[in-house]
Amino acid sequence: MFDYSSRYYNLSNLTYVDSDGNIIVYKQRRFLPLADDQPLLAQVTVTAGDRLDLIANRTLSNSLLFWKVADSNNAMNPFDLVQPGNVLQVLSIS
Repeated sequence: MFDYSSRYYNLSNLTYVDSDGNIIVYKQRRFLPLADDQPLLAQVTVTAGDRLDLIANRTLSNSLLFWKVADSNNAMNPFDLVQPGNVLQVLSIS
């Protein structure tokens, strides 16, 4: 269902049966990892025009791993991270 690089790839599928007997399959809830416990790979200063996918491509060689940059900085709203001058951590988050 999800690509191997997705943050949801390793999560289990769960099922819910509603009152009409319909089976609904959904992904288990994903909790943000504790970034403080992960090794630092790089620090990046955001410049004008930067996006998380561009930063992920430069640091992790895969733009689809933008979510690792967000998780590395404990961001619930990734758009808050790409303000010029922000210093972002890129951690080894699995």
